[in-house]
Formats: sequence, structure tokens, C-alpha cells
Amino acid sequence: MNYKNIEKMLPQKNPILIKNKEGRIIPVCEPKLDGNELKYISECIKSNWVSSAGTFVERFENAFKRYCDAKYAIACSSGTAALHLALAALGIKNGDEVIIPTFTMIATANAVTYLGAKPILVDSGPIMWNIDTSKIETKITRHTKAIIPVHTYGLSADMDKILSIAKKHGLFVIEDAAEAHGAEYKGRRVGSIGDIACFSFYANKIITTGEGGMVTTNNKVLAEKIRILRDHAFSKERHFWHKYLGYNYRMTNLQAAVGLAQVERFKTLVEIRIRNARYYNLLLEDVKGIRLPPTIKDIKSVYWVYSILIEDDFGIERDALRKYLARQGIETRTFFIPIHLQPIYFKKYNERFPIAEKLCQKGMYLPSGAKLTKKDIEFVVQCIKSAQKKKRERANEDTFS
Repeated sequence: MNYKNIEKMLPQKNPILIKNKEGRIIPVCEPKLDGNELKYISECIKSNWVSSAGTFVERFENAFKRYCDAKYAIACSSGTAALHLALAALGIKNGDEVIIPTFTMIATANAVTYLGAKPILVDSGPIMWNIDTSKIETKITRHTKAIIPVHTYGLSADMDKILSIAKKHGLFVIEDAAEAHGAEYKGRRVGSIGDIACFSFYANKIITTGEGGMVTTNNKVLAEKIRILRDHAFSKERHFWHKYLGYNYRMTNLQAAVGLAQVERFKTLVEIRIRNARYYNLLLEDVKGIRLPPTIKDIKSVYWVYSILIEDDFGIERDALRKYLARQGIETRTFFIPIHLQPIYFKKYNERFPIAEKLCQKGMYLPSGAKLTKKDIEFVVQCIKSAQKKKRERANEDTFS
């Protein structure tokens, strides 16, 4: 496969947003910071504790681990840092292999690469869009050390099958739960199922600290090691004494203050995402050519983003629809570009992953944030239906090019 063929699969540039008739833009996602965020940040400023030594870091960790039903939680500077710390704590090193889905945000692959290990790619399943568990064992070699299932767009991967494979082959399981705060698999919260789990608190996540991340685990030894690695591997024996290669991945007290206020409303923030998704589903279920987000029995999705596929029979290509919506002040995003299509990784993989490629070509997500109103959702759906109707009325004219 040459790069010219790849370019045909890639999404176009983000369209230019134009304010709607009410003078508004409906953003694809924005945080909801109307709890104790300001109060707690003010406490940080007044107390002069703004670094990682403040009390809010531990309070945030304790609150978050309780919500995830995990024994330990270690806050850090980003979701990518969380993945890097998890892999390092497990001893992943140069020459090792780690199985990941090719359909994921690039941070998953990058964290593996930071340690000199190789990401081994697996396609997505056609129903759940998560890693295809039926193809994992074909990629296991004597160099394989771990599996990273990604809970894509808020829906847990099939953890029973993944854990069974891992146990059979003696592999670690690291949950990439960056997009799945509060999601559940057969009654268990993500973040407490694998050996380690990693969360992101970027501004568009269900729980946010602006930037930030968290590692959760039920393993005391791993938790203690991650705490050491997070802070330059400072020794308890004496200051400026380092026995391991550590990282500066600390979370500040200011960030943790915001995180604690967010966790206090964890249930509400998750319920808003689910409520919005159900309303989208209700309004879009009869629209021909739109495939709604996966719903799987016994798996609670938190719909981090409201993700849809624009199939051929919708009548308009995905990128053309995005342009039309942007002209109505509606911001959207395309799905992830798979790892094997990324310029930095392309030459390392000579393999096709058809499901991941289809998701890349047809997938988009609609405004999904916690500040979204019922009226906003109705307007978005109205514009989607209007675009389809206009295209059908002018079947021989490319109205939206």
C-alpha cells in the first residue's frame, strides 16, 4: 500500500465554523465547571500550595479510586504519562511487544514506543469498534508482554476474553480508559478490571483537570513503584538520590483541586453524557444511512463522545456533511486515524486493517459535552436531516462541495 492510497482514506481538514442565526457556535465538547472548582482553586492560592505537594492531590486520588472501585490511584500530568508510567512499572523494555488496537488515539502507540517496545496492531471488531478479541492470539509471540485494550469512545472492550487470553499467555493487561470514566463491564467499573488502568483528564473528557491523568490498580507493589517513577524516582533514603530512571509526571495541587470538584459530581457528569446520547438516538434512529453508537448488553457505555458512521446510503459523504454542519455553527470531529496509517508509523506496518479503515473513513462525532442542551441536540439533528433532504432534492448537484 503506497501513501497515495492512504490519502484517499484520510479525513479532510476541519471545516471553518460559521456562527448560526442566533450568533452561536455549538462546540464539539466543552467542560462543565460549575461545582466547587473555583472554591478549591482559591484554597490553593490562599494556602500558597500550588505544586504537587498540596493536599488536593491525595484527596483527588482517594476520591477517584473509590469511584473506580480500585485500591490505589496515582495522579499524574496527562493520560499519556499514565500509560508511560504503567508500562514502565510493568518492566516493558526495548525489544518487547505490546498488543494494541490500531484504531486508537496515537498516545497509546507512542507510550509503548517511548520504552523501545513495539506496538503490535490488531483490527477493530465490526460491532463494538474496540479491539477484535478473535484476532489477538494470532499476534502473540515470545516477545509479547502486555495487551492494552482501549475502551473506545466510552464503551468497554470485551474484558472477559482479553483477561482469558492474557492469563493463558502470561501477559499483563493495561486498560486504556482515557475515554471511559464511569463505564462498566458486567457490573465492574473500568479502571479496576485489568492489572493497571490509565485515565486522561484532558479538557474534553468527562472528568477534567485541563490536562492530567490517573493510574489505577489493585496491586500495591505496582502502585508504589508508579509513585516513585512519577517523581523523578526520588529515594526515601535521601534527597536527590535516584536508583531508577524516573519521570517528572506530577500533577499540581491546582489541577487536583479541579479534579476533586469534578469527581464530586462524577455521577451527574456521566448521566448527562448518557442522557444526551439517548436523546440523539431517539432523534436519529430513523435517519437512513446513519449508524448509531454501539450498545452492548451488560456493558455500560458512558458515551464520552456521541459517535456515528455516515454510510453510503445517507446520500452525502462524511466530510461534506461536516462542512454543511460547520456552516450552521456546529462543530464536529472525525474518528481517529488508525496507527498503521500515521506517517510516523506507516513504514513499520505492511498490513491492512479494514474495520479500522472504515471507521476512519466514515466516522464522526457530534457535539457531546456536558453543557449541551436539549435544544442544541434538536438543532444538530435538524441540520443533519436538512443536509440529507437538500442533497436528495438536488441529486445531480454537489451542493456541499
